[in-house]
Amino acid sequence: MIDLVRHDDDRGFFARWWSRDEWEARGLTPRIEQCSISFNRRRGTLRGMHYQAAPYEEAKLVRCTRGAIYDVVVDLRPAAPTYTQWEAIELTADNRRSVYVPEGVAHGFLTLADETEVSYQISVPYMPDLARGVRWNDPAFGIVWPEPVEVLSPRDASYPDFTRAGVADALGR
Repeated sequence: MIDLVRHDDDRGFFARWWSRDEWEARGLTPRIEQCSISFNRRRGTLRGMHYQAAPYEEAKLVRCTRGAIYDVVVDLRPAAPTYTQWEAIELTADNRRSVYVPEGVAHGFLTLADETEVSYQISVPYMPDLARGVRWNDPAFGIVWPEPVEVLSPRDASYPDFTRAGVADALGR
C-alpha cells in the first residue's frame, strides 16, 4: 500500500505518488511502459484475478480515481514466504491510496460503487498470449469478498482450479 505524503496549503494539497528514485531505493520496479484505465458501470463488478507470464511479468501501480474498490492481490511466486496468500485493501477516490503489485502476483478488484474508475501504471506492454489468471473464488486462496459479485466476464469466471505446478509453469518457472 502506498499512502501519499501530502503538502497542504490554502489551495488544497500537492503529493508525489510515483518517483523512480524512491521506488528503486525500496527495491520496486520503477519502469512504466503502459498506463491504462478501467471504467466500471456497476457496483459489484469483479475484474480479476489477472497476471502476465514470463518473460513479460508485469508490476503495476493501481489507484482508484473515481468511486471505490476492494483491491486484492494473490502471491503466485513459489519461492515467496507468502505464496498463495492474499491481501486486500480498499482504494477510493477519497483516500487516494495506491497499491503496488509486483511481478508474479495476481491482481483483481470488486467495485464498491457505481461508475468506478481505476488507473494503472504497468511495467511492461500487454501481451495477450501471456495473459493469465486464477479464479476469483478458487478455494485454494479463500479470498473473502465484502459484497456479492454481480458482474463478471466469462473469461474471469472460467479460469481453472489453481495448481502449484500449473501456475509455476505459466509464470515460466
